[in-house]
Amino acid sequence: MMGGMTGEETRTTTFTPIRTRTAAEPPRTATRAWRDRLLMAGIVLAALNLRPAITSLGALLEEVRDGLGMTGGMAGLLTSVPPLCFAVFGVTAPRLARRFGPGAVVCAGMVAIAAGLLIRPYTGGTAGFLAASALALMGIAVSNVLMPVIVKRHFPDRVGSMTGLYSMALALGTSAAAAVTVPLAETLGGWQPGLALWAALATAAVLPWLPFVRGRAETTGEITRSVRLQRAEPAPRTASSPASGPRTHARVEPSARLRVTRSRTAWALAVFFGLQATAAYITMGWMAQIFRDAGVPADKAGLLLAVTMAMGVPLAFVIPRVATRLPQQGPIAVALGACGLAGYAGLYLAPAEGAWAWALLLGVANCAFPLALTMVGMRARTGAGVAQLSAFAQSTGYLISIPGPLLVGLLYQHSGGWGLPLALMAVLMLPQMAVGVLAGRARTVEDETATR
Repeated sequence: MMGGMTGEETRTTTFTPIRTRTAAEPPRTATRAWRDRLLMAGIVLAALNLRPAITSLGALLEEVRDGLGMTGGMAGLLTSVPPLCFAVFGVTAPRLARRFGPGAVVCAGMVAIAAGLLIRPYTGGTAGFLAASALALMGIAVSNVLMPVIVKRHFPDRVGSMTGLYSMALALGTSAAAAVTVPLAETLGGWQPGLALWAALATAAVLPWLPFVRGRAETTGEITRSVRLQRAEPAPRTASSPASGPRTHARVEPSARLRVTRSRTAWALAVFFGLQATAAYITMGWMAQIFRDAGVPADKAGLLLAVTMAMGVPLAFVIPRVATRLPQQGPIAVALGACGLAGYAGLYLAPAEGAWAWALLLGVANCAFPLALTMVGMRARTGAGVAQLSAFAQSTGYLISIPGPLLVGLLYQHSGGWGLPLALMAVLMLPQMAVGVLAGRARTVEDETATR
């Protein structure tokens, strides 16, 4: 792996042999290998559950609106709930992880997802549906933030490949929910069981995280050792060396004093995250409806949404690996944005005739999400720094994305068509490409905050 991760890889490679030269080396190595495999399984299963709550609803949005008596504006509010919950609850993830451990927080998140998905179809009203959705989305929010942290901490020499695996599983869960929810609802006799069935997948995701529930002490030890190692090595930044001595005895985590809000790169990454999330949640919440209004049957519209989400399966594995090998990630952000512009233009000009092509183009554009996750891992030097940057970028980004789906619903309701909503989506792609170039520059938040 190259680019911004080179320094981190070097530290890890140097450090590991020192840790394993003990009398208990064989058992520890075997235990570590078993835990790594279990953790990889947990990451994959967790990622599979981070979007079905949203795309399963998008596929059945018309049925849910009819069943609960929702207006277009209320449906727009419903599609804005995910980024709102991600912003509100995601910011709490680092604090919860420090207190209980990342594994325990993710495990609790999977429980919350399962409970929310099981309850929400049977609440009997819009308010209860929103509340149960918020419970599931709370679990998704904390897991969203902690996945890059867990990858950075446990797989520091495989950030690109592990981020790709996680993103690929996330895209697979997203597309599967979009593809099979409508047929499941028809088979099971209604939209309620069609939505509730996804709670089973979340329940299965709880199991591999149970051994990591008591992982707080180990996590703290790993942070302490990585911090000590980093301070023991000569730092390339002139401002960091004089300050490192006094801090050694002050606190365990130097990144507790990291002022992420003073970093231009952190702000660029947050805005990029917010704009790509805006596009993603508009797509997940409304694209099937766009096709249905153009005369496409409901099951085919769900399949088209699934194709859009499925594009992330191969590309979410490829893009992070390519991104970590490039000195700057801006060109990838521009290419993805161009695909989005082409897809929106196609939806406006010929939504039904070229439906498959527009679904594919928008699927490529949605792969800005794994690019954003990869840049989070590359724009900070330590696991603690990644935790702060991930929480800031995702929480701020999701706040930015809240108005988008709601505004699309209002524009659709008042204009009676998709011309204005599609124009809004296309316009938002332009600043997304611009801030993607800024966020993709080869620098870290520690460097920027140390010099400001």
